[in-house]
Amino acid sequence: MRIRRLAAEERLTTSFPLQAYAFETSPMAASRTEEFREYLPYNAGNRTLVVEEDGVTTAAVSAVPMRQNLRDAVLPMAGVAGVATHPLARRRGHVRTLLHRLLDEMRDEGHQLTALYPFRASFYERFGYVGLPRRRTAVFAPADLAPLLRAELPGEVVWERVGAGYDRWRAYTERCLRERHGFAIFPDFRAVGLRDRDDRWLLTAVRDGETVGAVTYRIDDHGGALIADDLLAGDPYARASLLQFFARHVDQVERISVELPADELPELWLTDLAVHVEARVARPGSPAPMARLLSLDALADQPVGTGRVIVELVGDRWLAGTHLLDGATGTLEVLPGDAAAAGTVPSARLTAAGLSALAYGVLDPAEVAVRGLGEVPVDAAAELRRIFPRELPYLFADF
Repeated sequence: MRIRRLAAEERLTTSFPLQAYAFETSPMAASRTEEFREYLPYNAGNRTLVVEEDGVTTAAVSAVPMRQNLRDAVLPMAGVAGVATHPLARRRGHVRTLLHRLLDEMRDEGHQLTALYPFRASFYERFGYVGLPRRRTAVFAPADLAPLLRAELPGEVVWERVGAGYDRWRAYTERCLRERHGFAIFPDFRAVGLRDRDDRWLLTAVRDGETVGAVTYRIDDHGGALIADDLLAGDPYARASLLQFFARHVDQVERISVELPADELPELWLTDLAVHVEARVARPGSPAPMARLLSLDALADQPVGTGRVIVELVGDRWLAGTHLLDGATGTLEVLPGDAAAAGTVPSARLTAAGLSALAYGVLDPAEVAVRGLGEVPVDAAAELRRIFPRELPYLFADF
């Protein structure tokens, strides 16, 4: 057995077919080879590692070099994707071996965070990953948006194909990246696939010359559904402007489907809006995302509450040792554990998943303990709440 990094063209006959077997209809059509070739440019900057046995690729994993907002800091993030194993080589530890090597290399190159969509969440929890909220899908009838047609809203909306408006879309997602906790975006080489496919409409809300909201969508058929991707809106006016446009489709589609972050409450948008909101998590096929810290550098200099706690990090390949997390000045310092006199600062014992859950804001310290992701005494929990208040991340990107 050997592990090696693939060159771009090698993906056509190695990792792509393996991933297609794992995640798509099988057996695949012979014509897929040419489709794979068209897809190659959007993988140009990925790092793909494979396991080979007797010249046969038996497992593969890739990392997409992305960026993610962690509590207002935009950091390099490795998006893990395409984890696949040959059906005759499964449950032999290949994925574990590849992930260790892949995350070692991405961390060494400066990626402080990593995220993925798991095939089994409990498997990745052992690698220090913790679950993030899954986006919601809201479905409603366009007729229920009728009150918005009478609303006088500031600004205007711009309607165009996404291929023509791609630069506007990309600029707005860059803004969301800077402003929204958990938000992550693809590198340019991958993101331009949306422009090149040109299979969506792009609707943007513009105010005083500035984009304040955007959504891509398609219509499946007359009398069918308007299917929108993530509804990105900087404020209620922007959201209302986008929905007002959708209301004009009352005689064209029967229903509207919109993807939303977990903290959006469509049941409160309008008085008589009948809406079905769902976040379906299932295995396999519909997982919630997961993420983790790869380096404590991700926490340094973060604006935080004025807590002070010692954390002992255990059971992890990348996060280890005893550290003082000091937010006394409102900016987090990560110091050696012996920087505080023994017994003067509360202490907790955390796994990498436990610390990641606190940093991403998805679990309370008490929940970390209940989930078996650490030992958190009451006094340490109080300090950790000050440092890492709950805050729902919105991953946005699929990979």
